[in-house]
Amino acid sequence: METQFTKYRSSPEFKLLNPRMTLEEFRSIYYMEWAHRLWGRFVGMSFLLPAAYFIARRKVSAPMAGKIVGIAGLIGCQGFLGWWMVKSGLKDDLFAPGSHPRVSQYRLTAHLGTAFLCYTAMLWNGLSILREHKLLADPQAATKLLERLKSPELRVFRRSVGALAVLVFVTAMSGGLVAGLDAGLIYNEFPYMGTGLTPPKSELFSDFYSHTPDKSDIWWRNALENPSLVQLDHRILATTTFTSVVSLWAYTKMSPTLRTMLPAACKKGMHGVVGFVGLQIALGISTLLYLVPLPLASAHQAGSLALLSSVIILGGRTWVPRRAARIVQRQLGRARVPAKALT
Repeated sequence: METQFTKYRSSPEFKLLNPRMTLEEFRSIYYMEWAHRLWGRFVGMSFLLPAAYFIARRKVSAPMAGKIVGIAGLIGCQGFLGWWMVKSGLKDDLFAPGSHPRVSQYRLTAHLGTAFLCYTAMLWNGLSILREHKLLADPQAATKLLERLKSPELRVFRRSVGALAVLVFVTAMSGGLVAGLDAGLIYNEFPYMGTGLTPPKSELFSDFYSHTPDKSDIWWRNALENPSLVQLDHRILATTTFTSVVSLWAYTKMSPTLRTMLPAACKKGMHGVVGFVGLQIALGISTLLYLVPLPLASAHQAGSLALLSSVIILGGRTWVPRRAARIVQRQLGRARVPAKALT
């Protein structure tokens, strides 16, 4: 442990932020990072080893084997991005005046995004398998359900659920930028930011963040590197997500067509999304007001994944599974052949 502490004392974070940290204080953050890395390796191996066995023994179909290999690639990419992210916090240029020793918000968001994509891929494929088995258990009932879901009257709802999934994901990634820049430690109030709903324009689009003489990068640099604008963007995206969810829920209640056509499972899924988005908004505001305590911040991050999961589950009940539909049709076709032969 003393060897690791000695290495840490040469880092920008120690020299600029924690010069008085003791060995005991270092021990707590060291074991937190150690546990995270060990858990990540355990998760990776718990997927890779069974996956290799099922593929080698041909226990899964060729399309599913391809998906499993893709998820395995995402897991490997996730490990690399984690190492790449940590490395960004050890660069010598962080010793420069005005620099803040922390990992790159870009790399942190990439690491977070890959984790979300990997989890979503696992969840979606798992749900697809379960749904396919459920549909094949009763092909006639499945045909009626699939025809109902294909109805043009549900097209707007189906597309809205897809757009909502993208919006939730983008909002979560903007939260990664907030975390990477410690943007949650400023403007700890809601809905105001200082004296108004937004900070002054001169603060949101500051020349300080521009790297070019003609200031041509001032818009995107501030959007990704200015803590004030990054927090404002996250607030706008979160509010848009909440409004979109409530609007879609109201649409299912107020539209006579949807009240009639939408399957009960989809209605229950919509209620679940409403519940999770309400919880996530409450966690986000609480995290901001209480100056980002670790338990609340962790719950807020977990809440974003729970909200995305609920939208994906709703999509699994709403979107038409093409592969399962083809299998159901083939199974019904085989059932009709013997019936015609008997007549």
